[in-house]
Amino acid sequence: MNRLAIFIFSLAPSGAFAQAVVPPAAPGPFQLPTVVVTAQKEPADVRTVPVSVTVVGQDALWNSGATAISEAGIYAPNIYFNEFSARKLSNARVRGVGSSPANPGVTTYIDGVPQLNANTSSIELLDVAQLEFVRGPQSALFGRNVLGGLVNVASLRPSLSGWTGSAYVPVGNSSARDVRAGVSGPLVRGTLGVGASIAYGRRDGFTRNEISGRTLDDRSALSGKAQVLWTPTAAWEARAIVSGERARDGDYALHDLAALRARPFSAARDFEGFTHRDVVNTTVLARREGARLAFSTTTGFVRWKTDDATDLDYSPLPLVTRSNAEEAFQFTQEVRLASAANAAVRLSDAVSLRWQTGLFLFTQDYEQDAVNSFAPFLLSPFLGFAVNQTSPRAALDDAGVGLYGQATTTVRDRLDVTAGARFDHETKKGRLSTFFTPAVAPPTEVVAEESFSNVSPQLAVAFRPAPDRTVYAAVSRGFKAGGFNPASPVGRETYAEEHTWHVEGGVKTSFGGRVSASAAVFFIDWQDLQLNLPDPAVPAQFFIANAGAATSRGIEVEVNARVTPVGSPGASVASGFSRKIDIDVFGAFGYTRARFGDGGEASGLQVEGNELPNAPGYTATLGAQLSRAVSGSATLYGRAEAVFYGSYFYDDTNTAGQDAYSLTHFRAGARGRLVFAEAWIRNAFDTRYIPVAFAYSSFAPSGFVGETGHPRTFGVRAGVTF
Repeated sequence: MNRLAIFIFSLAPSGAFAQAVVPPAAPGPFQLPTVVVTAQKEPADVRTVPVSVTVVGQDALWNSGATAISEAGIYAPNIYFNEFSARKLSNARVRGVGSSPANPGVTTYIDGVPQLNANTSSIELLDVAQLEFVRGPQSALFGRNVLGGLVNVASLRPSLSGWTGSAYVPVGNSSARDVRAGVSGPLVRGTLGVGASIAYGRRDGFTRNEISGRTLDDRSALSGKAQVLWTPTAAWEARAIVSGERARDGDYALHDLAALRARPFSAARDFEGFTHRDVVNTTVLARREGARLAFSTTTGFVRWKTDDATDLDYSPLPLVTRSNAEEAFQFTQEVRLASAANAAVRLSDAVSLRWQTGLFLFTQDYEQDAVNSFAPFLLSPFLGFAVNQTSPRAALDDAGVGLYGQATTTVRDRLDVTAGARFDHETKKGRLSTFFTPAVAPPTEVVAEESFSNVSPQLAVAFRPAPDRTVYAAVSRGFKAGGFNPASPVGRETYAEEHTWHVEGGVKTSFGGRVSASAAVFFIDWQDLQLNLPDPAVPAQFFIANAGAATSRGIEVEVNARVTPVGSPGASVASGFSRKIDIDVFGAFGYTRARFGDGGEASGLQVEGNELPNAPGYTATLGAQLSRAVSGSATLYGRAEAVFYGSYFYDDTNTAGQDAYSLTHFRAGARGRLVFAEAWIRNAFDTRYIPVAFAYSSFAPSGFVGETGHPRTFGVRAGVTF
């Protein structure tokens, strides 16, 4: 396994990858590689950027079996994904920061294109070079919706030198079966390369409907990605990427919280629905790297739609069902100009300057049409007929512009002083309608327009007492625009901007090319915190409201090491390979204390001093990977990792929550030059937990409904590579 691929060691600059996804090869001499990130838009060594960032590379993704961003997120401290069984609902929370899917506090960027709605933030990881989990507000460069941070997803570059590829079949319990294949190579060697990959997977659900005997949360999806890379000259390159996913999932696995704790993976309902999602992303990238200037553009088109139906009372009685259709089209354009990588402006013999500036434009058109169908007499004893409530029929149009700049002054190659700021302006238009059929109550309609403007500054200082060590401090302001709720209680159709001030200090270091470590402390101060709250008048309907002040503070530590190999390295002299065992260990720990501030109010109640919802008090990951070469082309390996989450509350009133829990995963197998096979098990000790739940006084006896977390799953995967 190439460098055994623990998640921060297994990385290289995204530009260095030029192949389809294949298993790592046998290990060679290990040295800590240079990890290049785009956490501040321009490529930079992760050890020098004054930002907390965890990188999960291609080898790490392969060795852990991760196929979703949330599965890779366990390697980053203080990150928690609030996920439902339906894959369209995956909301990241970083250091306690998060919000509605329609106005996220943590945004995923796929090849430089922001996913402005969380419905498209979690798609299958195909041909991915690396993930960057960037923590802390990044508004000075990225603008809106990055108060908690962002997730950068970078695709593998098509090969310009030779053809590579892989095909493999994972199978597991719950009738899980996948087929995955990819290929990459040059059409014109050195100039024009292409890549393509495809994946199809399905599994039976984990939750059984006691009424019908069928599983509710079955899943299936077809995903694909195609790329073209053109490098007409040494200075110019252009790249086009098209990816898509067609998911046909079962119903939400929601059930009364108390009933789930007594009988996990059970539900009882008379209606079984579905959740469908279609996503198509098209990205065009161009870059010219000159002697003094680097010019780049990123053009993104994102089109998605969802269609779902569910039993809204989540009971055996035929009371109310919901059908919900959403669709959106997003266009983004960014143009960036920067000093070339090796052409900083010399201000004197001891002082140099690096800089970048850019312009960002976006539009987003969103439509929703949702209908709640109530049984006779349910709304009133005087309404002896079925009633449909359209809540909402909404059309939201957003358009915005951002202009940013950043400069870093370096003194004697040891001290960096970075200052930057971004100006954002956006206009939102909304047409929101709610009505009944037949018209048993007056309809409501809102037609409005709002504009939001903001300046987000940043200042950071980084000092390098040694080439492999950086100490930094940073202060920045985060921003998230206000907007419209497609559906909400009367008078709560709009919500205001949210702002944060963020202070962070940290250290990044490495030792002898075999150990890397980082640590950070942070403090976040919110104003007008945006919360996603349940609408008490409409079952399972949520709206955004401002809840006042809040704070979050904590620490983060990451350590990764190649343990001194054990065995008999002298065997390599005669046999051409080493019989030593390589051992890699990795760990991450994060502590967060996120609380509502003075005067905090949510759902009409005072929440001052309460914990922010869905913010575990701590997260931790510990793991190790072992590898032994048994011949010149064959390697045996094993991997174990344990993930820990502290307790947290589901809601702002801190009425119900999840106790601390842990999950343990194992993986082992063998890899040769052309073939590989392995076995895996996730949640090996079958921990029972309910990661997501929300207040539901309408029909749930306990006042909450939730979904049980994934049970023990296991399987094998085998395939071929070239």
